[in-house]
Amino acid sequence: QKGFIPDLIFGHAGWGPTLFLKDLFPRTPMALNFEWYYHSHGTDCDFDPSDPVTADDEARIRIKNATLLSDLASADAGLCPTRFQYEQYPPHLRSRLMISHEGIDTNFFKPDTEAQLILPKPTPENPDIKIDLSGHGEIVTYATRGMEPYRGFPQFIEAAHLLLQKRPNVQIVIAGDDRVAYGKAAPEGTTYKKMMLEKFPLDEERVHFVGSLPYGEYVKLLKCTTAHVYLTRPFVLSWSMLEAMSCEGLVVASDTAPVQEVITNGINGLLVDFFRPDQLAQTLSNVLDRPADFDQIRKKARETVLAKYDLGSCLQQRLAWLSSLLTTK
Repeated sequence: QKGFIPDLIFGHAGWGPTLFLKDLFPRTPMALNFEWYYHSHGTDCDFDPSDPVTADDEARIRIKNATLLSDLASADAGLCPTRFQYEQYPPHLRSRLMISHEGIDTNFFKPDTEAQLILPKPTPENPDIKIDLSGHGEIVTYATRGMEPYRGFPQFIEAAHLLLQKRPNVQIVIAGDDRVAYGKAAPEGTTYKKMMLEKFPLDEERVHFVGSLPYGEYVKLLKCTTAHVYLTRPFVLSWSMLEAMSCEGLVVASDTAPVQEVITNGINGLLVDFFRPDQLAQTLSNVLDRPADFDQIRKKARETVLAKYDLGSCLQQRLAWLSSLLTTK
């Protein structure tokens, strides 16, 4: 109404906010972030054989791509954070897409041998209580937005149960909220956390659920960990895995496609079968036996992030890409 025409539009595809911008500004270049193209088979949805995909699921999942495809048709260019995400798009629709990660702030997520790990562990009787794990030699960490099957939370709890039996001195720290961020909700009236703790009780003196941490506290977790666990279905790769690697954390991760793009087993991390909690527990125990033996893997992990996922380099790439759209306007 006031005659404003933007020089460039940049947005997140698939969720609606960018659907009609090309109708409003047909001559303005529009660049979009294409995060995930849904498939009924071959990636996240049918990964767990105990949770088969129905015909209704197939129809629902196909339609989830409708707004995404509309955005792809109207965008002048798009990007995907990882090659794995890029390859989910049908080959004949990839010509406008490039691969460019958001980037990890390697100046913030960096190793610090002097870091102190003092974490909140409130109780109803004492909401201000904290635990001090600074300098402890056996710390296993797990960080997640939601405690859900997509990020291997049930498998991790079973592995933690086994690990506690093997190692009397291990301390396990679990950061995240008791909710579902991705995938199906737990049955009504319960959560995946409640379900798993009923099945595999954990020693509350050695297992610490610390909730969602502010970044300043979260980064200390990654700096002080002896081994950081990251599990995921074939789905969008979490920043947390790269953040742990940037801190020279030893990442023990699921041997799934998004992880394989970044981690080579025994080089810059360790990979285990997603569905083998026993293998995860044994791998963690091996690490805790001889943590110094894995120092080279920790260093290589940070080198990987510096080389491919450093925030400064990723921003330069994106800015150059956006500038090129302006010059072809």
